[in-house]
Amino acid sequence: MLATIEIVDILDKSEALGQMVLESDVMQNFNKAKETMDQDQEAQGLIRHFTKVKDSYDEVERFGRYHPDYSKIMKEIRVAKREMDMHETIAAYKMAETDLQKLLDEVSQVVAFSVSDKVKVPMDGAALTDGGCGCGSGSSGCGCKAS
Repeated sequence: MLATIEIVDILDKSEALGQMVLESDVMQNFNKAKETMDQDQEAQGLIRHFTKVKDSYDEVERFGRYHPDYSKIMKEIRVAKREMDMHETIAAYKMAETDLQKLLDEVSQVVAFSVSDKVKVPMDGAALTDGGCGCGSGSSGCGCKAS
């Protein structure tokens, strides 16, 4: 019975922590930036164009430099990405997304380290990258590329 009460207490506290994140200024800024970007027709056009060029890029990437349109598509993808990233509302959204990721990383670290300082925690959005396991510890036991 005691274990059940402890589990319910942990679930209640984790739900409260999640609610704090949802109500945070960082989350509110993220939601506002996303809504602004979603309503910006120019930004949506740039995103659609980038997605179309990326589909072409994915096709060319299968063959690499041997594809006849390799140079053309490589240039197009860089130009489309730059145009998209430089757009004001998209840039604001990406900054808000980075801020939210930092908050989530910090919360994860606090929770994990409250259990043990040996717990591996994703850092700097590493859980969302392909650069290893993403634990952020860089210890030799995990094979992670972080340092």
